[in-house]
Amino acid sequence: MLAMVHENLNVWGFPHEAVNFGLGPMNLKTLVMTWIVMALVILFTVAATRSMQLKRPGKLQLMVEEMYSFLKGLAYENLDPKKGASLMCLLFSLFIFLLFCNLWGLIPTMMSPTADVNTTLGMAIGVFITVQILGLYYRKLSYFKHFVEPFVFFLPLVIIEELSKPLTLAFRLYGNIYAGEVLIAVLLGLIPLTITIFGGFIASVVWLSFSIFVGFIQAFIFTMLTIAYIGQVTAEHH
Repeated sequence: MLAMVHENLNVWGFPHEAVNFGLGPMNLKTLVMTWIVMALVILFTVAATRSMQLKRPGKLQLMVEEMYSFLKGLAYENLDPKKGASLMCLLFSLFIFLLFCNLWGLIPTMMSPTADVNTTLGMAIGVFITVQILGLYYRKLSYFKHFVEPFVFFLPLVIIEELSKPLTLAFRLYGNIYAGEVLIAVLLGLIPLTITIFGGFIASVVWLSFSIFVGFIQAFIFTMLTIAYIGQVTAEHH
């Protein structure tokens, strides 16, 4: 049933099998959707900042400024203002990209790049590497002390804890976005046309609205956990 629903929605004819580009197997549809989202993010940011005004800002500028101010407050609260200011470009770009990825699959015939575990795992690994680099940058060689604190016997547990962070980031985001798209596809596939005409589409509309909310929340959680991980490794230890 689910495979048939997905096949019916795949009007663009994207192949479902993985394609090897020399760097490893990747899903072609996910790759194309990611490129589209990247282009949309660029167009969105250009449109929001093209004619910025101080006295009479436009609606799009106000929306972007509100999101930026919200993330800025979180970064400054969990990091000191100097570190937070230096990381705002990274954090805001991460949030906007994930938000567009999460919501893109709600458009009929499209698919969220974050509904593919390869995308979320790649994002999580990128965050993990960034966190380790920032830990070394701010704490130098003393960064490695936390691997053997309070006792050296905890080293295996600390390593497992560090490696589990990107996995939890990846599978939390993937699970929520994929489940939302599957339920929308199932609802659309189960509702006959005659029922849809007479208001039977309400269930899918309600779930679609909830999926928009989930898309915002998951982008926020991913970014918030990134801030928390950076705060842990860059905090001063006395």
